[in-house]
Amino acid sequence: MKQTFLNAKLHRVNVTQVELDYEGSCAVDINFLKAAGMQEYEKVDIYNVTNGERFSTYLILAEENSKTISVNGAAAHKVSLNDILIICTYSSLSEKEVATHKPTLVYFDKNNNITDIKNSIPEQKLRSV
Repeated sequence: MKQTFLNAKLHRVNVTQVELDYEGSCAVDINFLKAAGMQEYEKVDIYNVTNGERFSTYLILAEENSKTISVNGAAAHKVSLNDILIICTYSSLSEKEVATHKPTLVYFDKNNNITDIKNSIPEQKLRSV
């Protein structure tokens, strides 16, 4: 049996362009894709932290070192400039693969600079009241 797991994410990256009439759905700086191990034309789920929208689309290449996150076509209706996004890919893994699987988590500052790359999320602790 296979299960679906987080493969990679771009965490809290900012929208730099919105292009309703551009072909392709989400253009991402090539360096960001390399850092996360994401691929051109790969399906992604996008979570808009700013407005709560969630949608699926695919990746296209944006110019290297441009820090571009451009949401295009129909998906452009789901975002605005400077919205904060989480962009995720997923993998279908066997039980054996799950035991050694580590996602690639790429973190950004407000200027779309990569600040950290990790392979795990700390356990969430219950906040005291």
